Amino acid sequence: MKSSLKEVPLSQAIGLVLAHDLTQVIPGKVKGPLFRKGHIVREEDMEALLSIGKEHIYVIEWVEGELHEDIAAMRIATAVQGSFLSLSEPKEGKVSLLAEQDGLLLVDAPRVHAINQIEQVVLSTLKTKVPVQRGEVIAASRVIPLIYPESGIEKVEQIAKQGDPVLQILPYRSAKVGIVTTGNEIAKGRITDRFGPILHEKVHRYGADILGQTFAGDDRGQIQQQIESFIEQGADMVLVTGGMSVDPDDRTPGAIMEMGAEVVSYGTPMLPGSMLMIAYMGHIPILGLPGCVIHDKKTSFDVFLPRLLAGERISREEVTILGYGGLHSC
Repeated sequence: MKSSLKEVPLSQAIGLVLAHDLTQVIPGKVKGPLFRKGHIVREEDMEALLSIGKEHIYVIEWVEGELHEDIAAMRIATAVQGSFLSLSEPKEGKVSLLAEQDGLLLVDAPRVHAINQIEQVVLSTLKTKVPVQRGEVIAASRVIPLIYPESGIEKVEQIAKQGDPVLQILPYRSAKVGIVTTGNEIAKGRITDRFGPILHEKVHRYGADILGQTFAGDDRGQIQQQIESFIEQGADMVLVTGGMSVDPDDRTPGAIMEMGAEVVSYGTPMLPGSMLMIAYMGHIPILGLPGCVIHDKKTSFDVFLPRLLAGERISREEVTILGYGGLHSC
């Protein structure tokens, strides 16, 4: 036996659940739902219902093992909710998950796919490892029918229990960033540095601070010395700007390699930003930044910066998969 709709006199409807929206129309003033489906009829609703001509209404007759869409959506959202996420009230059968603070969104995509394989269950999310802001909607849940079998929701809850939360926010660290700017043309004052202001803005966007900016010219020894100096000062990340091409005077990649840094990748399959270098001195990331960071809105650097500031360690695989979908206007 399944839950069903039933017509009842208004006088017998108190405590029962509306099966559909009831619309109020006042010409020139109001046109919209007076009560939404799922509303539990109260004695104080009687006058308003009579005012829109309702002497009989459709209600839901429940049977054990079936859920109203609002309850089902809330249970899905609760099952996948991880750290720094809050839930909205159900509205028209949908529950939204919102970021409680700025950070990096982590989504277990395989389990999202598994949940959506359950018939008439909907879990829609942003992609994993994207920066999100406090108050931003990062996912939403619902079921398709008004009445949904509880057994389907129990399947969702079983999938959600298998490991870490399906959805969670990884907050940004309170990081300090050093900037080493290469190029004799900048160090000798022939041209004005344009990297500094742009990197200040990008780093501050994620709550980190600039420890300082130095100018090393094209001397490998100076580049290495200034990177090491920032590390000694407590930098959590060092950005080395310029000198990333194959020209003889571009010394950044060689300087970083000769320091003994662990190079994850010199080059990425994303455009713009293919000349990005990612390396580590111990746990401290060192990035060689290509010139496109100055003039392109989104480069490979913008993909990895929030991940690094959230404390993630970048792997070679995470670099190589950028090629699929990694072509941007350039």
